[in-house]
Amino acid sequence: MARPDPTCEALKLDNQLCFALYSTSLQMTKVYKPLLQALGLTYPQYIAMLVLWEGDGITVGEISARMLTDPGSLTPLLKRLEAEGLITRTRSQADERVVQLRLTDKGRELRRQAESIPGCILASSRLTLEKLQRLQQELVELREQLQAP
Repeated sequence: MARPDPTCEALKLDNQLCFALYSTSLQMTKVYKPLLQALGLTYPQYIAMLVLWEGDGITVGEISARMLTDPGSLTPLLKRLEAEGLITRTRSQADERVVQLRLTDKGRELRRQAESIPGCILASSRLTLEKLQRLQQELVELREQLQAP
């Protein structure tokens, strides 16, 4: 039986882009956790609220596309945001299959409370704003390349 080559550099964990992304994502989520707990949000709820703060009155399909997730998987998250009084969900009168999302006053107020979060993340990264913006752009480019057919 042949033994694996322990010197194969391509298969070392620290040489894997996927592991660098995964482990960085875990660390980023740890940094966000206490900031979001103060707002009463989970990370996925925060992402949904960011989308709604950009454009109130969107549909579930639109928020799903923006968050790069399946609409069905958003339903429990959106129900929790509604139960917390941050959004309302209403069926379109023109097409009952379409659910519209609107921020409540409480949801709009939460935006003001969240305004300090990007600065906290920048400080935690110990990177310059320019370097962080470059990194973000490179990751977006990578994501787009991976999504391309």
